[in-house]
Amino acid sequence: MCGIVGCVGRRDETLSTLVHGLSKLEYRGYDSAGVALVDDDLDVVKRAGELDDLRAALDGRSVAGRVGIGHTRWSTHGPPTDANAHPHRDCSERVAVVHNGIIENYEELRAELTEAGHEFRSDTDSEVVPHLVEDYLAAGEETEAAFRRAVSRLEGSYAIAAVVAGDDRVFAAREDSPLVLGLDDDAYYLASDVPAFREFTDRVVYLEDGEFAVVSADEWRVTDADGQVRDKAVDTVEWSPEETGKSGYDHFMLKEIHEQPRSLRQCLRERVSELGGTVDLDVDVAPDGVQFVACGTSYHAAFCGVSLFHEAGIPAQAFLASEYATSPPPVDGDLVVGVTQSGETADTLNALREAERRGAETLAVTNVVGSTVSRECDQTLYIRAGPEIGVAATKTFSSQVLALALLVLSQTGASRQDVAALRDLPGNVQQVLDESNAEEIAQAYHGSDAYFFIGRGLHYPVSLEGALKFKEISYEHAEGFAAGELKHGPLALVTENTPVFAAVTGDGELARKTIGNVKEVEARGAPVVVVTDGRNDAARYADHVLEVPTSDERTAAILANVQLQLVAYHAADLLDRSIDKPRNLAKSVTVE
Repeated sequence: MCGIVGCVGRRDETLSTLVHGLSKLEYRGYDSAGVALVDDDLDVVKRAGELDDLRAALDGRSVAGRVGIGHTRWSTHGPPTDANAHPHRDCSERVAVVHNGIIENYEELRAELTEAGHEFRSDTDSEVVPHLVEDYLAAGEETEAAFRRAVSRLEGSYAIAAVVAGDDRVFAAREDSPLVLGLDDDAYYLASDVPAFREFTDRVVYLEDGEFAVVSADEWRVTDADGQVRDKAVDTVEWSPEETGKSGYDHFMLKEIHEQPRSLRQCLRERVSELGGTVDLDVDVAPDGVQFVACGTSYHAAFCGVSLFHEAGIPAQAFLASEYATSPPPVDGDLVVGVTQSGETADTLNALREAERRGAETLAVTNVVGSTVSRECDQTLYIRAGPEIGVAATKTFSSQVLALALLVLSQTGASRQDVAALRDLPGNVQQVLDESNAEEIAQAYHGSDAYFFIGRGLHYPVSLEGALKFKEISYEHAEGFAAGELKHGPLALVTENTPVFAAVTGDGELARKTIGNVKEVEARGAPVVVVTDGRNDAARYADHVLEVPTSDERTAAILANVQLQLVAYHAADLLDRSIDKPRNLAKSVTVE
């Protein structure tokens, strides 16, 4: 949620660089945008709405500066209005600040500042920051010291960037919200995420909680809360800037669905040996039991992980990260695994911190190198999916499930059959993509009252994920159920206008029982779509079939999920929804 971008050293291209950076951060979710540029004076332009509204406001205006900051806001305090958009200014209009996160003591600070004579123009918590900086500057503090003292007054989560008229520097700080520096030969950048400046450089420095950064045209410096200079590693981003483009697809989501064969190959690369039947990961764990903590799509992947560990004889549980504080504590020998695409999910980070306080070993399963979770956990397993821009997670879900399957096999040992099944997975996904009739099925059920998804075993979390994808991008009512639970209540909702999508692969007991549930909904007049590999007779009871190749039980769940992703995409496209930026949602949820 929200996006920060900053630029120093681009001279006449400062404004275009900021707007470009904001365009690359749109995927995070936002409802207003703005920029602030500084030379001897401060110039701020901001608008509610899309980035195009900001561009229109900038068109024809002379907005220039040697340094600048920009922001895309996702509303928390106050509605999306021009006044509530960032950047925010002080009374003298010499200080501009952008902020991600939540300042928990803002009411106390606002009352104090109002009593001192400050006038506020917005409903936001963020506006207290420029007024605090103004106060300390008026007291005679140098700019950096004034910024530090202002930040020291804040309680809560934040990534903050500030500029001051007459000062050619950008000042930044972070606490529980991501910030990264980009280092070029003749310019420096600041952003919430690397895509904002990846076109200009691949060298990055990740800020950690409690750190401050000062960036000028000549140098960058990172210090701790006491002002001591920190020796920071400079990392290299491995993916290319082209990976954040649409590559001819209508939407990022569709592109990323079609990137899954490649992302799965990247997850497998140099980790499996078919000849030796081995799985070799860069993690060293041997848990007696596993606790997963995750949110949203990542929780569904973790739920798949529970089934995979259970099958291997290792006890496992999945907890919604936001509820972990009230969960049973891990016992000796338990590994707590945080699954998070961005590595910045606030609920998941706090759950992992709680696990560490309880004395547990922690493992991060994430997509983003250098993210907060990868720095804070004892060990990290990267899913290697590459950048994902669409808010609705697709390729990262399949790579998370595959990474967890690899983690299980690294504990139990892998047979040659296991490794062969993993090797075949990317090709099988490509077959699904090439042959899917999901668009036809989306058209057939366009306008239905609701959409239900059912499954058993690994297909239960896949059904939850299928429903989540459908509802978050189509805005239609969709629910996922364990197939056996239909008769315990949800069957009352089944009508001839509620299509039921059932994932049924293999020919074992779970498939036979799920077919029984399919018969239950068919008998009540509901249309049925089965996702099947043809190894059972589920298709006999279906109105439509989504086929997947015959595969191992563990990989069949990923194949079924790809079909459901395509159904959700085409259903949303028929409704002309904002597929890559669904309403009210953000890619990275960095507040609790």
